[in-house]
Amino acid sequence: MAENTAKNTADTKTKKETKKYSAQEIHVLGGREAVRKRPGMYIGSTDINGLHHLVYEIVYNSIDEAMAGFCDKILITIQPDNSIKVEDNGRGIPVEEHPTTKLSALETVMTVLHAGAKFGGKTYQVSGGLHGVGASVVNALSSWCKVIVRQEGKQYEQEYMRGLPQGKVTETGEVEGSGLITIFLADEEIFGTVKYNFNTLADRFREMAYLNKGLEIKVIDERTDDERTFYFEGGISSFVRQLNRGRGVRIKQPIYINKAVNSTMVEASLQYNDGFNETVLSFANCVNTADGGSHLTGFRTALTRVLNDVAHKGKFLKDDDPNLTGEDVREGLAAVISVKLSEPQFEGQTKGKLGNPETKGIVESVVGEGLSLFFEEHPDDVKRIMEKVILAAKAREAARKARDLIVKKTSLLSATLPGKLAECSEKDPSHCELYLVEGDSAGGSAKQGRNPRFQAILPLRGKILNVEKAPSDKMLAHAEIRAIITALGAGIDDELDLSRLRYHRVILMTDADVDGSHIRTLLLTFFFRHMADLIHNEHLYIAQPPLFRVKHGKTEKWVYSEQERDEALKELKGAKNIDIQRYKGLGEMSAEQLWETTMNPATRTLLTVNIDDAVDADHIFHTLMGEEVPPRKAFIQARAKSVQNLDV
Repeated sequence: MAENTAKNTADTKTKKETKKYSAQEIHVLGGREAVRKRPGMYIGSTDINGLHHLVYEIVYNSIDEAMAGFCDKILITIQPDNSIKVEDNGRGIPVEEHPTTKLSALETVMTVLHAGAKFGGKTYQVSGGLHGVGASVVNALSSWCKVIVRQEGKQYEQEYMRGLPQGKVTETGEVEGSGLITIFLADEEIFGTVKYNFNTLADRFREMAYLNKGLEIKVIDERTDDERTFYFEGGISSFVRQLNRGRGVRIKQPIYINKAVNSTMVEASLQYNDGFNETVLSFANCVNTADGGSHLTGFRTALTRVLNDVAHKGKFLKDDDPNLTGEDVREGLAAVISVKLSEPQFEGQTKGKLGNPETKGIVESVVGEGLSLFFEEHPDDVKRIMEKVILAAKAREAARKARDLIVKKTSLLSATLPGKLAECSEKDPSHCELYLVEGDSAGGSAKQGRNPRFQAILPLRGKILNVEKAPSDKMLAHAEIRAIITALGAGIDDELDLSRLRYHRVILMTDADVDGSHIRTLLLTFFFRHMADLIHNEHLYIAQPPLFRVKHGKTEKWVYSEQERDEALKELKGAKNIDIQRYKGLGEMSAEQLWETTMNPATRTLLTVNIDDAVDADHIFHTLMGEEVPPRKAFIQARAKSVQNLDV
């Protein structure tokens, strides 16, 4: 041991002597170079999400003007070449020389990181954006950018190439009104193919309009001549009504709370529906805080406290009854909580979570006061809400007992796993995959055809319970759902812990017919409502079994769509004795065929399940799987012409 230590020390000394560590080894990247070298640090990623983030950051600057009271119209245009144009009728960025940089204020904002009016606290009391780096980051990551400022009757322009100004700010004419126009083309060197999703952008701008009542936001897609305009006098109350569309509601109008405490503005709106799922969205300075934070914690704490007070004072709970939990009071809740504050502290550059600790107390106080006042003035609404939460409490207790039983089973030896589970021998979850297979017949083929080293099979009998229509206690009493939860081993809902997940690939494998599609939708509904982190962490997949086998002589080809079938037939044009077999069920394949077409990692096709927009996903699942028939009928009719591979 001493010998080795001495040798290592000697080696270290040799390295120090042969390679000098000098100041020249320290590389300093300027703002623009740093952004282009590590774009993910500033916009999260360079995929389509990062691409969309560029648009949001420029729009945030216009939103800042709106929140300050100087802008009431924003126009976003996706131009034919996928460049983006954002216009507003705010005050525009100043063009005079900046005292520190000795550049124009416009060039400073567009090229210097952490330069902007939001830092002084005088121009903007509240603001969104990337901590003052939004415009300069977008500029640095664009192949070209042009900014037009309209101020005091004159128009000024400046152009940039990959963040570098191509000349000074120039006056280009006289105009009426004021405002700012930013046009940019994202750099293909950074993002690869530049192509925006109109619906994703439009959904985000709808959110921004909800959060700023009286602001008109219009988005135009010149590639497809599509356009949408958003304007909501009701603000976040309109947002809550939209979240509850198609659902039966407990109270006719959403509860609305609005109050300023020092420099913090708190808005909250909530309304209960007859469903079993919680949809609560939180925002800070119009930025969607998908991971919550102190404002959401304050809202939830106030809601639980006030409803417990009401339950005891109104004798909805007996003196010896346990208090309602947060889970009880949030079942069937649709709510939006929005705060606007002068110095937001976001965790992460793309602002997934609000960190300001003082905001929790402010929101808790404002929401608690507002709810207490509402409940005093609306006794009938109190009764309807309390009926809902008391029922939820009873169902939770029944579900807890069922869940405890499942947790107890998963903590025991593997012998307690579902008897029909064909386990794999691999013990490292990152190398394991579980196929959830429709039917015992297909399950038998899958068990025979799989690679037992890393592939496990769980056959499912019939259609699982529709969890969209069932409380949690009924769900946990369902045998097939219990088998899935036990096999995965990670728990569900608030107790979901992915570190205990036994398979890092969970693959849904159902027949290519109507029943198979329905079973797949039921499974997706379950995972979305109760194990959503599996989706967010890309652990959930959909297998793609072939639809046809095209055989000619000894040659056979498996194809996965009608288009592929037609192409295969074109290749065999003129040939005789072509055999075409349509596969509706997995059980129609032999074990060898199922392995080669659907389970062999070298030849199979898997679709990754992901969620681009949680609000849209929530609405779609409720529309398809909820109690209301008219919205489902309208949804299906609107998409009937785009259906492929319809099994009739």
